[in-house]
Amino acid sequence: MALTTTINPIKTLAALPRGGPVATARLKEVGVSSALASHYVRAGWLTRLGRGVFMFPNDELAVTASLTVLACNVPGLHVGGKTALAWRGIRHNVGQREKLTLWGNDPHPLPEWFNQRFPARYVARKLFDAKLPTDFGLQPLPEAPTGALVSVPERALLEMLSEVGTPRQGIEEARNIMEGVRSPRLDVLGTLLQHCPSVKVGRLCVQWAEELSLEWAADARRLAGPRGRGRWLTRLPDGRTLVLKP
Repeated sequence: MALTTTINPIKTLAALPRGGPVATARLKEVGVSSALASHYVRAGWLTRLGRGVFMFPNDELAVTASLTVLACNVPGLHVGGKTALAWRGIRHNVGQREKLTLWGNDPHPLPEWFNQRFPARYVARKLFDAKLPTDFGLQPLPEAPTGALVSVPERALLEMLSEVGTPRQGIEEARNIMEGVRSPRLDVLGTLLQHCPSVKVGRLCVQWAEELSLEWAADARRLAGPRGRGRWLTRLPDGRTLVLKP
């Protein structure tokens, strides 16, 4: 089977950028069929990462480029919560190898090739109601305008607060990170709060903003609106009780 007689593999593959995985769809755009891709793998010009995903031998994958390719198969995939805050400059003692926090619309296992290179955990939680556009508050980083979607600080904050009280997010760390959210855009935060039915998230945002004496605390209370009557409480993994006032 003369797969290389009509297509020069060097010229074809040279047209593709390095630093990220290459999906079958992208290969087809430059004239490489699935059969030809398999031939390139056998010839050592490509390395198969998983079904329909390849990389160049000895290439080093970048996380943002990898997420961009991954998002093609995972609806709503974005960097969220604590990781998004850290990527946007709001952090508190983030570990060098701390797992990435990724969010998406539906449960979806992350492929092995991704987890091996970028340890991550995936959250599929309906934090906002269906009236909020699914891409609201999701933007690439300024330095990577064509890269992966990352929650803006206001959305990332609410995503992080939704995990407070679980084994994945401690109270003290979350409060320390929230203290670094000094000047959220109130129109964005207000829209997100209005479409977030979670009593816990709304009350945490208000109560901690007040306890931390953040300048936008009064605005948070106004924007969050009433969140039911009576105290909201839950038992924490360490045995303590988290109590949130109306």
